[in-house]
Amino acid sequence: MTIPVATYDQSMTRDRTLTTAADARTPNHVAIIMDGNGRWARKRNLPRVAGHQAGTNNLRRILRACVDQGVKILTLYAFSTENWRRPEDEVNGLMRILETVIERELDELDRNGVQVRHIGRMDRVPAGLQAKIKSAVEKTRHNDRLILNVALNYGGRAEIVDAVRAMLAEGLNPDYIDEDTISRYLYTCGLPDPDLIIRTSGEYRSSNFLIWQGAYSEFYVTDAYWPDFDENELKKAIEQFNKRDRRFGGLSR
Repeated sequence: MTIPVATYDQSMTRDRTLTTAADARTPNHVAIIMDGNGRWARKRNLPRVAGHQAGTNNLRRILRACVDQGVKILTLYAFSTENWRRPEDEVNGLMRILETVIERELDELDRNGVQVRHIGRMDRVPAGLQAKIKSAVEKTRHNDRLILNVALNYGGRAEIVDAVRAMLAEGLNPDYIDEDTISRYLYTCGLPDPDLIIRTSGEYRSSNFLIWQGAYSEFYVTDAYWPDFDENELKKAIEQFNKRDRRFGGLSR
Protein backbone atom coordinates (compact mmCIF):
# COMPACT_ATOMS: atom_id res chain seq x y z
CA MET A 1 0.00 0.00 0.00
CA THR A 2 1.37 3.40 -0.96
CA ILE A 3 0.67 6.14 1.60
CA PRO A 4 0.45 9.66 0.12
CA VAL A 5 3.45 11.77 1.01
CA ALA A 6 1.52 14.93 1.84
CA THR A 7 -2.02 15.98 2.57
CA TYR A 8 -4.03 18.23 0.32
CA ASP A 9 -3.60 21.91 1.14
CA GLN A 10 -6.90 23.77 0.90
CA SER A 11 -4.96 27.02 0.38
CA MET A 12 -4.26 25.76 -3.15
CA THR A 13 -7.81 26.77 -4.07
CA ARG A 14 -8.45 29.63 -1.66
CA ASP A 15 -6.02 31.95 -3.42
CA ARG A 16 -7.75 31.65 -6.79
CA THR A 17 -9.94 34.57 -7.84
CA LEU A 18 -13.24 33.26 -9.17
CA THR A 19 -14.88 35.79 -11.42
CA THR A 20 -17.47 33.85 -13.40
CA ALA A 21 -19.90 31.04 -12.80
CA ALA A 22 -17.86 28.78 -15.07
CA ASP A 23 -14.72 29.48 -13.02
CA ALA A 24 -16.61 28.73 -9.83
CA ARG A 25 -17.62 25.34 -11.21
CA THR A 26 -14.19 24.27 -12.39
CA PRO A 27 -13.74 20.72 -11.07
CA ASN A 28 -11.09 20.73 -8.39
CA HIS A 29 -10.26 17.05 -8.87
CA VAL A 30 -10.52 15.34 -12.26
CA ALA A 31 -9.95 11.60 -12.73
CA ILE A 32 -9.54 9.96 -16.13
CA ILE A 33 -9.92 6.35 -17.22
CA MET A 34 -7.49 6.41 -20.13
CA ASP A 35 -9.13 3.86 -22.43
CA GLY A 36 -8.80 3.06 -26.12
CA ASN A 37 -5.05 2.82 -26.73
CA GLY A 38 -5.35 -0.63 -28.28
CA ARG A 39 -8.24 0.32 -30.56
CA TRP A 40 -6.40 3.50 -31.59
CA ALA A 41 -3.47 1.34 -32.66
CA ARG A 42 -5.64 -1.26 -34.40
CA LYS A 43 -7.30 1.42 -36.54
CA ARG A 44 -3.82 2.30 -37.78
CA ASN A 45 -2.65 -1.30 -38.23
CA LEU A 46 -0.11 -0.84 -35.46
CA PRO A 47 0.76 -3.14 -32.53
CA ARG A 48 -1.07 -2.46 -29.25
CA VAL A 49 2.13 -1.27 -27.60
CA ALA A 50 2.24 1.58 -30.14
CA GLY A 51 -1.13 2.69 -28.81
CA HIS A 52 0.25 2.72 -25.27
CA GLN A 53 3.18 4.80 -26.48
CA ALA A 54 0.81 7.29 -28.11
CA GLY A 55 -1.22 7.37 -24.91
CA THR A 56 1.77 8.25 -22.75
CA ASN A 57 2.80 10.91 -25.25
CA ASN A 58 -0.57 12.55 -24.59
CA LEU A 59 0.13 13.07 -20.89
CA ARG A 60 2.05 16.32 -21.23
CA ARG A 61 -0.74 17.89 -23.29
CA ILE A 62 -3.42 16.98 -20.75
CA LEU A 63 -1.34 18.05 -17.75
CA ARG A 64 -0.85 21.46 -19.34
CA ALA A 65 -4.55 21.69 -20.18
CA CYS A 66 -5.54 20.84 -16.59
CA VAL A 67 -3.32 23.62 -15.26
CA ASP A 68 -4.79 26.06 -17.78
CA GLN A 69 -8.33 25.06 -16.76
CA GLY A 70 -7.60 25.50 -13.04
CA VAL A 71 -7.76 21.81 -12.09
CA LYS A 72 -5.73 21.17 -8.95
CA ILE A 73 -5.73 17.36 -8.77
CA LEU A 74 -5.54 14.92 -11.69
CA THR A 75 -5.83 11.16 -11.18
CA LEU A 76 -4.96 8.92 -14.13
CA TYR A 77 -5.85 5.23 -14.39
CA ALA A 78 -2.62 3.93 -15.87
CA PHE A 79 -2.74 0.19 -15.15
CA SER A 80 -5.30 -1.86 -13.24
CA THR A 81 -4.84 -4.95 -11.10
CA GLU A 82 -6.76 -6.82 -13.83
CA ASN A 83 -4.41 -5.67 -16.61
CA TRP A 84 -1.84 -8.31 -15.58
CA ARG A 85 -4.05 -10.79 -17.47
CA ARG A 86 -3.10 -9.19 -20.78
CA PRO A 87 -0.44 -10.80 -23.01
CA GLU A 88 2.99 -10.78 -21.37
CA ASP A 89 4.69 -8.92 -24.21
CA GLU A 90 2.08 -6.14 -24.04
CA VAL A 91 2.45 -5.77 -20.26
CA ASN A 92 6.24 -5.76 -20.43
CA GLY A 93 6.17 -3.20 -23.23
CA LEU A 94 3.89 -0.92 -21.25
CA MET A 95 6.11 -1.16 -18.16
CA ARG A 96 9.15 -0.19 -20.25
CA ILE A 97 7.22 2.76 -21.69
CA LEU A 98 6.28 3.95 -18.19
CA GLU A 99 9.92 3.83 -17.09
CA THR A 100 10.93 5.86 -20.13
CA VAL A 101 8.17 8.42 -19.53
CA ILE A 102 9.33 9.01 -15.95
CA GLU A 103 12.94 9.44 -17.09
CA ARG A 104 11.92 11.81 -19.86
CA GLU A 105 9.32 13.92 -18.06
CA LEU A 106 10.31 14.03 -14.39
CA ASP A 107 12.54 17.12 -14.49
CA GLU A 108 9.95 19.13 -16.40
CA LEU A 109 7.16 17.99 -14.09
CA ASP A 110 9.21 19.14 -11.14
CA ARG A 111 10.03 22.50 -12.73
CA ASN A 112 6.34 23.06 -13.41
CA GLY A 113 5.29 22.40 -9.84
CA VAL A 114 3.63 19.00 -10.36
CA GLN A 115 3.56 16.71 -7.34
CA VAL A 116 3.62 13.06 -8.42
CA ARG A 117 1.93 10.41 -6.29
CA HIS A 118 1.45 6.70 -6.80
CA ILE A 119 -1.83 5.06 -5.80
CA GLY A 120 -2.05 1.29 -5.94
CA ARG A 121 0.01 -1.71 -4.92
CA MET A 122 3.72 -2.01 -5.61
CA ASP A 123 3.76 -5.82 -5.71
CA ARG A 124 4.32 -7.22 -9.21
CA VAL A 125 5.59 -3.84 -10.47
CA PRO A 126 9.11 -4.40 -11.88
CA ALA A 127 11.88 -3.34 -9.51
CA GLY A 128 13.30 -0.76 -11.91
CA LEU A 129 9.94 0.92 -12.34
CA GLN A 130 9.35 0.83 -8.59
CA ALA A 131 12.61 2.68 -8.03
CA LYS A 132 11.72 5.35 -10.60
CA ILE A 133 8.26 5.83 -9.09
CA LYS A 134 9.69 6.27 -5.60
CA SER A 135 12.27 8.73 -6.93
CA ALA A 136 9.58 10.76 -8.71
CA VAL A 137 7.39 10.88 -5.58
CA GLU A 138 10.29 11.98 -3.42
CA LYS A 139 11.63 14.58 -5.83
CA THR A 140 8.26 16.29 -6.33
CA ARG A 141 6.75 15.91 -2.85
CA HIS A 142 6.87 19.64 -2.04
CA ASN A 143 5.28 20.84 -5.30
CA ASP A 144 1.74 22.21 -5.13
CA ARG A 145 0.71 23.57 -8.51
CA LEU A 146 -0.92 20.29 -9.55
CA ILE A 147 -1.17 16.94 -7.78
CA LEU A 148 -0.83 14.05 -10.23
CA ASN A 149 -2.03 10.69 -8.91
CA VAL A 150 -0.85 7.82 -11.09
CA ALA A 151 -3.05 4.78 -10.46
CA LEU A 152 -0.66 1.96 -11.34
CA ASN A 153 -1.42 -1.63 -10.34
CA TYR A 154 -4.59 -0.14 -8.92
CA GLY A 155 -7.99 -1.65 -8.23
CA GLY A 156 -10.82 -0.08 -6.27
CA ARG A 157 -11.70 -3.32 -4.51
CA ALA A 158 -8.06 -4.02 -3.70
CA GLU A 159 -7.80 -0.51 -2.24
CA ILE A 160 -10.71 -1.18 0.12
CA VAL A 161 -9.21 -4.56 1.09
CA ASP A 162 -5.92 -2.84 1.92
CA ALA A 163 -7.77 -0.22 3.97
CA VAL A 164 -9.59 -2.89 5.99
CA ARG A 165 -6.36 -4.81 6.57
CA ALA A 166 -4.64 -1.65 7.80
CA MET A 167 -7.48 -0.85 10.19
CA LEU A 168 -7.44 -4.39 11.58
CA ALA A 169 -3.66 -4.32 11.95
CA GLU A 170 -3.94 -1.14 14.02
CA GLY A 171 -6.68 -2.64 16.18
CA LEU A 172 -9.33 -0.02 15.48
CA ASN A 173 -12.52 -0.37 17.51
CA PRO A 174 -15.33 -1.25 15.04
CA ASP A 175 -17.71 1.07 16.91
CA TYR A 176 -15.59 4.05 15.83
CA ILE A 177 -15.21 3.14 12.15
CA ASP A 178 -17.28 5.36 9.88
CA GLU A 179 -16.98 6.67 6.33
CA ASP A 180 -14.42 9.31 7.30
CA THR A 181 -12.30 6.64 8.99
CA ILE A 182 -12.30 4.45 5.89
CA SER A 183 -11.41 7.43 3.69
CA ARG A 184 -8.33 8.05 5.84
CA TYR A 185 -7.07 4.55 5.06
CA LEU A 186 -7.49 4.75 1.30
CA TYR A 187 -4.62 5.46 -1.09
CA THR A 188 -6.06 8.94 -1.62
CA CYS A 189 -5.90 9.84 2.07
CA GLY A 190 -5.98 13.60 2.56
CA LEU A 191 -7.36 14.39 -0.91
CA PRO A 192 -10.91 15.41 -1.80
CA ASP A 193 -12.95 12.95 -3.86
CA PRO A 194 -13.02 13.50 -7.64
CA ASP A 195 -15.60 15.98 -8.86
CA LEU A 196 -15.46 14.65 -12.41
CA ILE A 197 -14.52 11.22 -13.76
CA ILE A 198 -13.87 11.06 -17.51
CA ARG A 199 -13.74 7.86 -19.53
CA THR A 200 -12.41 7.88 -23.06
CA SER A 201 -13.28 5.48 -25.92
CA GLY A 202 -17.03 5.41 -25.37
CA GLU A 203 -17.25 2.66 -22.75
CA TYR A 204 -19.78 3.07 -19.92
CA ARG A 205 -18.02 1.21 -17.11
CA SER A 206 -16.18 2.33 -13.99
CA SER A 207 -13.77 -0.64 -14.35
CA ASN A 208 -13.02 -0.86 -10.62
CA PHE A 209 -11.70 2.72 -10.56
CA LEU A 210 -12.14 4.89 -7.45
CA ILE A 211 -15.30 3.01 -6.51
CA TRP A 212 -15.37 4.51 -3.01
CA GLN A 213 -14.19 8.02 -3.89
CA GLY A 214 -16.36 8.24 -7.01
CA ALA A 215 -19.68 7.61 -5.25
CA TYR A 216 -20.92 11.14 -6.01
CA SER A 217 -18.63 12.10 -8.88
CA GLU A 218 -20.05 13.32 -12.16
CA PHE A 219 -19.28 10.94 -15.04
CA TYR A 220 -18.46 12.04 -18.57
CA VAL A 221 -17.91 9.62 -21.44
CA THR A 222 -16.38 10.55 -24.79
CA ASP A 223 -15.94 8.43 -27.91
CA ALA A 224 -12.42 9.83 -28.38
CA TYR A 225 -9.66 7.30 -27.78
CA TRP A 226 -7.19 8.37 -25.11
CA PRO A 227 -4.36 9.29 -27.56
CA ASP A 228 -6.83 11.66 -29.29
CA PHE A 229 -8.19 13.19 -26.08
CA ASP A 230 -6.84 16.74 -26.31
CA GLU A 231 -7.35 20.18 -24.78
CA ASN A 232 -10.64 20.69 -26.60
CA GLU A 233 -11.98 17.35 -25.38
CA LEU A 234 -11.08 18.27 -21.80
CA LYS A 235 -12.77 21.63 -22.21
CA LYS A 236 -15.94 19.90 -23.47
CA ALA A 237 -15.94 17.66 -20.42
CA ILE A 238 -15.59 20.60 -18.05
CA GLU A 239 -18.28 22.54 -19.88
CA GLN A 240 -20.61 19.57 -19.50
CA PHE A 241 -19.68 19.37 -15.81
CA ASN A 242 -20.63 23.03 -15.42
CA LYS A 243 -24.15 22.25 -16.65
CA ARG A 244 -24.75 19.47 -14.12
CA ASP A 245 -26.86 19.95 -11.00
CA ARG A 246 -24.83 18.03 -8.45
CA ARG A 247 -27.01 16.46 -5.75
CA PHE A 248 -24.52 14.31 -3.81
CA GLY A 249 -26.99 11.48 -3.33
CA GLY A 250 -30.24 13.34 -3.88
CA LEU A 251 -32.68 11.95 -6.45
CA SER A 252 -33.20 13.79 -9.72
CA ARG A 253 -36.40 15.73 -10.12
